[in-house]
Amino acid sequence: MPPTDSPPWPRPIVSWIVRLVPAAILAMAAIPKLTSAPDAVALFSIVGVEPWGRFALGAVELTTTILLVVPRTFRVGAVIGVVLMAGAIGAHLLKLGIFYGGDPSLFIMAVVAFAGSAAVLWLHRSR
Repeated sequence: MPPTDSPPWPRPIVSWIVRLVPAAILAMAAIPKLTSAPDAVALFSIVGVEPWGRFALGAVELTTTILLVVPRTFRVGAVIGVVLMAGAIGAHLLKLGIFYGGDPSLFIMAVVAFAGSAAVLWLHRSR
């Protein structure tokens, strides 16, 4: 059977789900950074890039969130999301620990956002 231009019906739904999950996680992560929440300030102080790194990363996360939900730019957002979350996972593994503050939720969200962004790229790979 020759390939067609229109994907099967569930593909757009799956595409939106795998785009919205990392977008939501990135938006939730960006807000404390941009509002100087004490936990975000403490985390970036440990990493050694407070305050400029926190503000820059928050701005990139917020931009990535927007890129992921806009139909024309979601692929660019997914690439940036993979890179951002690879950095977050690396920071947890090398400096912060998986259980930062006794809670693994930041690490888990980074892994989920990484996987979601990678799934967007896989789902929309060139044929």
